[in-house]
Amino acid sequence: MKVLYKDKKGTEIKLLIESMDDLWHLFNMLEKGDLVWAMTHRREEKKTDKLRPERGKKKPMRLGILVEEIEFHEFADRLRVHGIINEGPQDIGSYHTLNLKEGDKISIIKETWSDHHLKRLAEAQSATKQPLVLFLSIDYDEAHFAILRQSGVQEMAHITTGESGKRYKRSKEAKTRFYREVLGKLEGLLMDPKPLIILGPGFAKEEFFNYGKNINPELFSNSTLQGTGHVGMTGIQEILKEGLAPKILHNTRVAYETNMIEELLKEISKNGNYAYGQNEVESALIAGAVSTLLVTDKLVREKKVNELLNLASEKKSEIVIINEMQDAGKKLEALGGIGAILRYKIN
Repeated sequence: MKVLYKDKKGTEIKLLIESMDDLWHLFNMLEKGDLVWAMTHRREEKKTDKLRPERGKKKPMRLGILVEEIEFHEFADRLRVHGIINEGPQDIGSYHTLNLKEGDKISIIKETWSDHHLKRLAEAQSATKQPLVLFLSIDYDEAHFAILRQSGVQEMAHITTGESGKRYKRSKEAKTRFYREVLGKLEGLLMDPKPLIILGPGFAKEEFFNYGKNINPELFSNSTLQGTGHVGMTGIQEILKEGLAPKILHNTRVAYETNMIEELLKEISKNGNYAYGQNEVESALIAGAVSTLLVTDKLVREKKVNELLNLASEKKSEIVIINEMQDAGKKLEALGGIGAILRYKIN
């Protein structure tokens, strides 16, 4: 995401959407009551002698929408912003939906940009420079391909051998066929250079790495091998946890959110410095005991929780918004959608 303009009052920021991940960051920055300007298409109505006006062709125009709803589907290629036309060449007061996508320029006007919104904006700017990471989770029976985005881990493909029987009975020819198919899929997914993490239980990952490197060494020039207890998406979630992730993942949003939730769960398991649920967290914030406040992106849009975020900013607590669609977000959702890691234990 690129910042094109910032007014001196700090209420309007003009942005260029540079990637699909930027749409997810915008989803977390926009809220009801914001004014969003963007180019869009709207059908003009032609006045005639008929009782009803005729529907004209859609024409491009720049509109200012007063936001009422924001809709984002996981790994979608657009962000839907629905609201009332507040400013523009026609239909003031009517409803309209902006379908924002990569390459669009938008202006966001807020009464006040909160600290966590500005932090998200800075993160979106720096994230543009980070390469996407491709995962290959493999054992002797199956291979899973997934890509790490700022919005989460997206599974791209799944290959199975389709054979039954114990692994040690599998023929060398069958294994080579399987590895050849995996390599072919990997070559298609790595057409644009990006880091590759090959993971899984047992020795299949090493065998495949050696097989693939002999055939296409350049493809594996930026690859890392990582042992896990499971194959598939479960194995990928394993390495996102603190202590297992390769260095390249440490600065990614998903790994950061995962580590924060794991730290909260660790405090809960040892009856340490934690709070969860709105009432407990509010009490901890009032006491100034909250080091890090964790809130799901779904809950953050509620008025009460927004008040807690403002209180957290006043108390100099770190605020982390957790993607509810990912594994970390689901764990926080089970705790009521809000939790806190405390500076000290309170009663």
